[in-house]
Amino acid sequence: MDIIVGTAGHIDHGKTALVKALTGVDADRLPEEKKRGITIDLGFAELDLGAVRIGFVDVPGHEKFVKNMLAGASGIDLVLLVIAADEGVMPQTREHFEICRLLEIKTGLIVLTKTDLVDEELLEIAKLDAAELVHNSFLENASVIAVSAKTGAGILELKETLRKVSPLIPPRKNESVARLPIDRTFSVKGFGSVVTGTLVSGEINESIEMEILPLKRKVRVRGLQTHGKIVKTANAGQRAAVNLGGIEHTEIVRGMVLAAADVLRPTQIFDAEIEVLADAKKSLKSRQRIRVHIGTIEALARLQILNDKNEIAPGEKDFAQIRLENSVVTVPTERFILRLYSPQMTVAGGKILDAFAAKHRRKDIENVRKYLENLINVDAKDDKPGQIKIFLETCEQQNLTFKDLQARTGWRSEVLKRVIDESVLKKAIVEVENFYIARMPFENLKTKILAEIENLHRREPLARGIQRETLREKTAARLSPQIFKTTLAYLEKEGKITVEKDFVKSRFYLHELTSEEEEIRSRLRQIYASAKLEVPTLETALAEASRGGKFDKERARKIFRLLINSGEVLKISEEFYFSKKAIDELIENVKNFAAKTSDRLMDVTQFKEIAGVSRKYAIPILEYFDREKLSRRAGDKRLIS
Repeated sequence: MDIIVGTAGHIDHGKTALVKALTGVDADRLPEEKKRGITIDLGFAELDLGAVRIGFVDVPGHEKFVKNMLAGASGIDLVLLVIAADEGVMPQTREHFEICRLLEIKTGLIVLTKTDLVDEELLEIAKLDAAELVHNSFLENASVIAVSAKTGAGILELKETLRKVSPLIPPRKNESVARLPIDRTFSVKGFGSVVTGTLVSGEINESIEMEILPLKRKVRVRGLQTHGKIVKTANAGQRAAVNLGGIEHTEIVRGMVLAAADVLRPTQIFDAEIEVLADAKKSLKSRQRIRVHIGTIEALARLQILNDKNEIAPGEKDFAQIRLENSVVTVPTERFILRLYSPQMTVAGGKILDAFAAKHRRKDIENVRKYLENLINVDAKDDKPGQIKIFLETCEQQNLTFKDLQARTGWRSEVLKRVIDESVLKKAIVEVENFYIARMPFENLKTKILAEIENLHRREPLARGIQRETLREKTAARLSPQIFKTTLAYLEKEGKITVEKDFVKSRFYLHELTSEEEEIRSRLRQIYASAKLEVPTLETALAEASRGGKFDKERARKIFRLLINSGEVLKISEEFYFSKKAIDELIENVKNFAAKTSDRLMDVTQFKEIAGVSRKYAIPILEYFDREKLSRRAGDKRLIS
């Protein structure tokens, strides 16, 4: 079993000395740390207790280096809250404790150090001081162990307690893809770039391709170490040193993430539930600039409090949107810490609910709150199908690909596939081409499409139907064309619509022409049949068909559209329409003429003679022939196909 143990506590309370007493390793590695005698950055050490192997993360206790402490605290399984017996609880003891509580670290021990400097009475006071601090918290019933790094007193007891407590720590779920927040990067001569960090989820295997985010740089794992030993695989819960190919270490900084390739995506806006510390001096307010600590990164952001008051008071929990100034990589349920921009102090912490949130408008706050409450509920029940359903119902375009869903959840492919298959089987979501859409939005889209078609039939009862692209723009402009296409296919299969070429109409729509409308249609047919190839303009034909005002000219225009839709009348140009029969006869005559020539060429004069029309009609008809590939220009002549 592998676990990560982190120290926490005030400066000069003996955290680094404690780690050295336990492991034999001085975690202070920087020359400046040696010179000044204080921990400035994260330090690391290992301890093998047989059944359990511990990776220690030693954090700085000075208030100026809380940023570094946070970079190490995010991945730990168990905390050693270190309190010097000769000083008791101090300011950074409280801040570090609150950080661990807000990060929802579940397990810990209280270690009273420097016991060689106090008598029994002072030691008892220190115990009472510690008990008061952790009252009603995850450390309330934690073991309290008194030690002296100088004399070695209590060190064996602490090791034995760690050995006993470690198996009680719940194993990390093996559901998410590999994600290692980077806390250190350097170069090793002969090997190249190396990054270190705590693998918070998934596994890393030698020789696989991974990705540095948010750089979006592909890298190859050339080698792995855990607990100072070369290994082929690193698992969640282990500290790992990863030798990378394809990138210079100077391109990598603390806060970046080494992750499975082509899965996770950077984000700059997320929704979260936030808890403000009870002893915070002020409420957190909308538009407030804040420091956000997620994993090993510190990022600046603005808050948008998602309630009517636009603030969260000390001691309260509520929803907020975090709008970051830089991209980060995160997943739902990840914990984070908020610190004031200035003066820098910890004031709140929270849990990410939606890592890819859209900007919310004030008028939508009520619906947003319901959405976030639903996410909290499905998370509490570990209801993964419910989480997918909520994401699909509320995302702006209401359809997501497998890759989109994986980026939003961080789940491994096999986990997500299982959840999707279960959801499709239960008809909670619909699979459409390469997209997924929740059942309710899908049914709403079908209803919307049918309503738009019915509206068209009511407005224009003589219309052939609504054009497919027009229908898509009116009902599904934000959705992928595949979603719209498949929805039409569903409706057609259900017998509710008929799709004819580029037109869509209701399957149940039948329109019988009135006697007046039948008369108009007959007159239009007669006009174009008798005119043959010397047709009147459309306006003249419509005027004649409406008998100079006896019938509605606009109604005549709609009935004329029926003739076009049925193919009885062909549109040759914006000005002229011809009966199909007349054009078909002309095509036959032209082909007969071409067959009698050696080169199948015909000039305009010859065409006028064949058609028996003037140039006014000849040119539009020839251009129509060109468009229909019946002829092709060859100088001042036409080559007949």
